[in-house]
Amino acid sequence: MELAKHADAVELLLKGRNLDGYEIFVSQSRDLSIEAKQGQVDAFRAAEPFGVAVRLKVGDGLGFSYSTSMDPAALAMMVDGALVAARMQTQDPGYTLAAPAISYPELPWLYDPELPAVDEELKVARVLELERLVLATDPRVKRVRKCSYGESVYSSFIRNSLGLEKGYRGSYVTCSASAVAEEGGDAQSGWDFAFSPSFSGIDIEAVAKGAGSKATALLGARSIPGMRCPVVLDNHVAAGIVELLAPSFLGEAVHKGKSLFMGKEGEQVFSELVTLHDDGLLLDGTGTAPCDGEGVPQRDTPLVTAGVLQGFLYDSYWGKKAGKSSTGNAQRGGIKGAPRGGANNLMIDPGQASLETLLAGVERGVLITEVMGMHTANTISGDFSVGASGFYLERGEILYPVKGMALAGNLMQLFKGVDQVGSDLRFFGGAGAPSLRIAELEISGS
Repeated sequence: MELAKHADAVELLLKGRNLDGYEIFVSQSRDLSIEAKQGQVDAFRAAEPFGVAVRLKVGDGLGFSYSTSMDPAALAMMVDGALVAARMQTQDPGYTLAAPAISYPELPWLYDPELPAVDEELKVARVLELERLVLATDPRVKRVRKCSYGESVYSSFIRNSLGLEKGYRGSYVTCSASAVAEEGGDAQSGWDFAFSPSFSGIDIEAVAKGAGSKATALLGARSIPGMRCPVVLDNHVAAGIVELLAPSFLGEAVHKGKSLFMGKEGEQVFSELVTLHDDGLLLDGTGTAPCDGEGVPQRDTPLVTAGVLQGFLYDSYWGKKAGKSSTGNAQRGGIKGAPRGGANNLMIDPGQASLETLLAGVERGVLITEVMGMHTANTISGDFSVGASGFYLERGEILYPVKGMALAGNLMQLFKGVDQVGSDLRFFGGAGAPSLRIAELEISGS
């Protein structure tokens, strides 16, 4: 792999240094983003970020530094900086480097070799067509806030002093649209997106339809009085709540006493209908890769099976602290930071029920399609109180759109209250879920 030669150059600088271990990480990508507004290209940005990072071990100290240049002076400064950091740092026997793996998963679909050859005019045409399609979904869709196209072709390479060496490349394409619908003095917005490792994997008609229909669906929304009732969370809202749970599944949070699930392994924490896992090998997943940021093979890790807590996610450091192996969950947010724990593709398994089936069992309740302020939930206690909008239901039928609601409760109780799981699993970034029906939640209305 071409990036290996950059690792060679850094390795030469490490020879003769008083080290107890080293890790070299090299990353390079070619990124493109295009935005359209009112039938014209509003923004066109291209970038080719490159960088190399090292982690150097001296005794039980581990120092990190990086460089975005392969200039020998810049590399020497990077190595010196990491050495100083390793010597100055508080000694910690938890600092460790990943051992080489016997094998790595094969993910041939991760890279689309045709993407770099697609003409840029076709990419511009795609985002302009997306805007046209959004406006054509419904006469009430009056404008498009933004339509965007993004892509990246990326490569990573990692090598360490224990003999680990792994490189891979990948690609992805995204499209998104934000629409505004207006009627009778009321205005509502709707958003949708698509993600794929390949150019041909994006369905812009589905994105346009999603954004347009979400905007028009909430027109004429009313207030309702407060009540305690069954609640159906659509897959977008459910995925947002799954994302909120992610930190509680990390070994770091457990060790620091900041996890909802601390000390609950083997216990029934959710409804037996809920199975949740982190699949680092998921087909077309945004967090999928053959290895994590330390070179550990990614895998599918069970976290909650039929409601019972199975375990947690670890990188090498927090795994060693807990006496566990890394689960392949060390992530790098770019070249400028050392790897740290994170979920790859966190998901609830789908059930058998269609959204219609979930609604059918509700005598009087609400379907929630949007929540505001979910990030304010207390991820240690699990308590939340958020704004919400959606639809009022009676006898399984949607009667009218609703706004100005507040949902309150506890995340653990919410998941214990799941009495039906939808079949419509969808991912929104690194978290995915089907629609979920909750037996009872507190709704505050007007």
